[in-house]
This record gives sequence, C-alpha cells and structure tokens, in this order.
Amino acid sequence: MDLASAKAVADRLRADAAGRDRANRRPIEEIELLRGSGLLVVPPDDHVTTHAVTRIVAAADPSIGHLLGYHYLHLWRAGLFGDPEVAARMRRETAERRLFWAGVSSPPNPSEAGLSMTTVDGGFLVKGRRTFATGAAVADRLIASARDDDGEIRTFLVGAHAPGIGHPDDWDNIGQRLSASGSVVFDGVHVDADDVLGSPPSGDVRISLTSLAFQAILAQICVAIAEGALAEAADYTRRRARPWLLSGAVAAAEDPYVLAGYGELVAGVRAAGLLADHGTAALQDAADRGAELTAEQRGAAAATISAAKIVATRTVNETTAGIFEFLGARATAGSFGFDRFWRNARTLTLHDPVAYKARELGAHYLTGEPPEPTAYS
Repeated sequence: MDLASAKAVADRLRADAAGRDRANRRPIEEIELLRGSGLLVVPPDDHVTTHAVTRIVAAADPSIGHLLGYHYLHLWRAGLFGDPEVAARMRRETAERRLFWAGVSSPPNPSEAGLSMTTVDGGFLVKGRRTFATGAAVADRLIASARDDDGEIRTFLVGAHAPGIGHPDDWDNIGQRLSASGSVVFDGVHVDADDVLGSPPSGDVRISLTSLAFQAILAQICVAIAEGALAEAADYTRRRARPWLLSGAVAAAEDPYVLAGYGELVAGVRAAGLLADHGTAALQDAADRGAELTAEQRGAAAATISAAKIVATRTVNETTAGIFEFLGARATAGSFGFDRFWRNARTLTLHDPVAYKARELGAHYLTGEPPEPTAYS
C-alpha cells in the first residue's frame, strides 16, 4: 500500500513538475498532498520501505522526495536518544495529526554560528540563526539542536512556527527549488524541558548512524533524479524527437547512436540504483543491531553507503547532462523543463564533497580504517 500511494503521489507531482519548478513557490500544497496520501505516517524504522517511497516520489519531484525522505529520518533518529517517551510522543502525535517534520541542526564546528540555549524556569530559551534548514519553513514541527550554557549540544522538539521562530524567504538556489531549504531564525524561542530529548546512552554507537542515514537517502534521491530524467527524456524521444538526416532511421528511437546512448545511461542508472539499495540495506542491518552495534560494523556500513553516494553522484550528473545528446535542440525550450534535472542534481550533489567519501572508502579498502563518524560520514 505504501508503494502504491507513493506512485499515486508521484503521478500527481509529475504532471506539473516543470511548471511548479518555474513558479518557485514554497511547497505548501505539496505537503498537503503528502499529508492526505498517508505517506507521512509510514513507519520510519523500516528504512527499506521509506527509502523506496522516497525514491518513487523523488523521481517525479526531487524537492518533494527530499522533504519526505528527511521527514522519515527525523522521526527515526529521535528514537536514538536517551528519552524514549519524548520520541514515542513525537511519533504518536505524527500519526494522529499527520504532522510533517523538518530539522534544524547545530553546525558541526563549534566556531560556526548556530543556535544557543539558555536555561530558564521550566525549560530553555533558544536564540540564533541557521542559514540552511531543509523544509523548516513548511513544516508543522521541528527537531532542532542547540548548544547549552556548558557548550553541550541538546536536541529538542518545537513547533515550526512557534513565537520567536522566523523563516526568511531566502532560498534562491538553481535547483531543489521546492525543498524550502532557507534559513531559520530563533529569537528567544521557549522550549519546554519535556520537549528536550535525552542524551544518547554512553557508549551507544547507534546515534552515529544518523549521518549515514542522511547520506543513504541522498544517494537514493540522486538515483531518483537520474531515473526521472531518463523516463521523461525517453518519452520525448519516442514522441517528439526527430531522427538525424544521416541516420537513415525513420524515427529518433531507431537511430543506433541514440539507442546505444540510452543503453549506456540506463546501465549506469540501474547499477547506481542497486548500489543505493545495497547502502540502504547496510543501514537497515546496522540499525537493527540496536545497542549491540559495534564500531567495526558501523564502519562497514559507512563504507557501503559511501560507495553508493560516490556512484550515485557521478551517475546523476552524467545522466542529467547526457540526456540532451539524444533529445535535440528543440528540447532545450524552457516549457519542457529538462534543465531542472541537471539543476537539481548539481545542487544536491554539492551537499558535501564526495571526494572525501572516496578517500574514506579507499582508506577502508586498503588499510581497514573505518570512516570517522562525523556529521557527513
């Protein structure tokens, strides 16, 4: 049922994806579509299903797939902290009200500007600004983190439009336009003590799976963009493209060079998709080990997910640029919107430098050194 719902949502989004991309509005109606579809309440611990749902939706609209994939991960990662009741309440309210979640993370470098929280009676006051927070402007609730008076990072839940929270309309990037990834301002926002997630259990490796989960879902979205680009390009080639005069073909879809070109792209995208699924399976296996997860097992999962991210990054950039070779000059008209696939790919693949993934994977292969747990690995 989850995959059927995802396909129905994807069909709706695909129908006007190019026009919505050009309009470049916050995806308020799209979030309501997700809410009405029931996709917001898919069990977040089932990464295999949530990643499959994300990929189906992202192939039609990468921005909305991005938002949905992150929503699942925020619900899942709340359960890795030390207070299961807060996480349980978060999921219960989500199921009852079909809430959409986004996140506002603390910068990994303590010297960077971020959010700070000060202890007050009954809770905390949060101040500061984050320049990048995907989906926060259109969310119902946020899972956020800030540094307390002692410099420790605390994670908490808060209404996305609670008094003191501002969402400047400053997301103006070339791609992922509908991901609402702009800045968030906290100006004396009150957070109840009961909405603060406890610290992860001492020695528990599972909290470090969070960064791997985000990398795995980004790999799936990259594959989805490539799949969406190929599908729409193929439809254009079948129905609209003209054969080149020297080809001897009656239709563009019979040109041997076009056929071979599509074959190369399809092979690459399918390979990237299988590797992305392998990365998701590695994440699922690591998460299922619970408190028994070891650092070595976590490192092996990280290497697998890094491999998926490397290949997905290369494949989506090559595919979204390569389709133009088989479409022809008329397909560059803005009304078709084929450029959006490349713009989305270029924007998403700059999330973090993939060269560092390659270095970590090479070190793991040659020396057995596991990737160091960071905000990106």
